Amino acid sequence: MPHHGNESEHSDSEQGKPVIRDNRKVDPETGAARHPHQEAARDAGTPAGTGGAAAGGDALSQAEEILNGVEVPAEESVASGASAEAEAAELRNDLLRLQAEYVNYRKRVERDRAVAGEMAVIGVLNSLLPVLDDIDAARQHGDLEDGPFAAIAAKLENSLKTYGLERIDATGVEFDPTIHEALIQQPGQDIEVDTVSQVLRSGYRSKERVLRAAQVIVAVPA
Repeated sequence: MPHHGNESEHSDSEQGKPVIRDNRKVDPETGAARHPHQEAARDAGTPAGTGGAAAGGDALSQAEEILNGVEVPAEESVASGASAEAEAAELRNDLLRLQAEYVNYRKRVERDRAVAGEMAVIGVLNSLLPVLDDIDAARQHGDLEDGPFAAIAAKLENSLKTYGLERIDATGVEFDPTIHEALIQQPGQDIEVDTVSQVLRSGYRSKERVLRAAQVIVAVPA
């Protein structure tokens, strides 16, 4: 009986001691994260060896999670780098395409501007052809042999030459249907091909464009 009394006192004295619980989330010895089931196992009197094994397993598990966590950003970095490279290539292709479109647009604008300028010049030249016909008629009748009007006519003709105007009035040349309009055909002597024998009305061209074909008399082989 006295023995039981001592045990009771010893038990009561142990129950009177304050109980200190370590609620830290990280084990200061192993550095592993603590889990609620570990605390319950330790409070229930789990053997030290078992608790150590569990702690070791948790540390290993935590280490694997950390390693896995380190690998994920690396994969994301590779994927992000590949995506950035693909985006850069796409932007570069877009830039090259825009540059090519701009170059083509600039060439088209310059070509259209040149054509518009040429058409404007041709329009002015065509409007002056009747005036040139009157000058030719006056010259043939001897009205422009000398005097101020002869000088004005010569200046006008020379000014139009600077814009590429060229007279088609040559005789003794082979008939060319692209620049000649045959009004009369006559048998010719000592000729092998159709030849312009006389120009009835001068023709004109500007560079490669024929403004008006020359009206001519053609001598044909007899």
